[in-house]
Amino acid sequence: MVIKIDKRDRAQLFRDRLTAAMTLVGATQSGLARDAGVDRSTLSQLLKDRGARLPNAQLVAECAAVLGVSADWLLGLSDRPEQAEALVATAISMTEAPRAMVDDQIFAWHQEAAGYKIRHVPSGLPDMMKTSEMLRWEYAPSLGKTTDQAIGASEDRLNWMRGARSDYEIALPLSELSAFARAEGYYSGLPTALRRDQLRQFRDLHAQLYPSLRLHLYDQRQLYSAPVTVFGPLLAVIYIGRNYLVFRDTERVDAVTQHFDSLVRAATVSPRDMVDHFDQLIAQVG
Repeated sequence: MVIKIDKRDRAQLFRDRLTAAMTLVGATQSGLARDAGVDRSTLSQLLKDRGARLPNAQLVAECAAVLGVSADWLLGLSDRPEQAEALVATAISMTEAPRAMVDDQIFAWHQEAAGYKIRHVPSGLPDMMKTSEMLRWEYAPSLGKTTDQAIGASEDRLNWMRGARSDYEIALPLSELSAFARAEGYYSGLPTALRRDQLRQFRDLHAQLYPSLRLHLYDQRQLYSAPVTVFGPLLAVIYIGRNYLVFRDTERVDAVTQHFDSLVRAATVSPRDMVDHFDQLIAQVG
């Protein structure tokens, strides 16, 4: 939908925003006129005018370039003052990803999204719901002494969820839990007692924290998902191994959110059935 603005209102908005941008960078009228290549009197008249007068495109572009803002913002066509390249850089970024959840940046994203729903597809089983023994088995070979940090970070996430500051939805492939229960593939060699305790932890935590925490199990043969986390409407993070690919623009955050919601709709085990499902898996372990 196109919103039309009266020419007089747009002219006033331009003057207000131009003045604000000049104040922000400490630019004077004479300095801006010099750097933009226009007469000082032209710029002065433009700022003092209270009518519907608007500058030509060349003057708007030059002023925007000098002040480091977008021409669209000066003219009221955008609410974001950043120039196009700055918007792209802000919208998409890449940050280093640790082996386990010991990255302060991860916790900062959680805190930033406090009060919003967080949607999460982990790369395996969710770290924040793992027992200390499971974390040591999984991360000790690669993390060594920092395994305790991984355990502490996991506890931080769990305590954060217990505070019920945000709803937390987790989508997992059915095959991941099945492989875990049977000690297959990645989980080969995992002791029986450890697997049993971990499944009980999943079951009990879900029962305690539901509905603030909701698990959904989907069939990976029907739908696939890379590891992703969506922090409300603020950002979407895709885990690609050594790095996180971070999106902050609305269009991409919405797209990843819709992808997650499709996993939830296609889930073959819903949160209401989760306790029974974990009891079945525990029985399989013996």
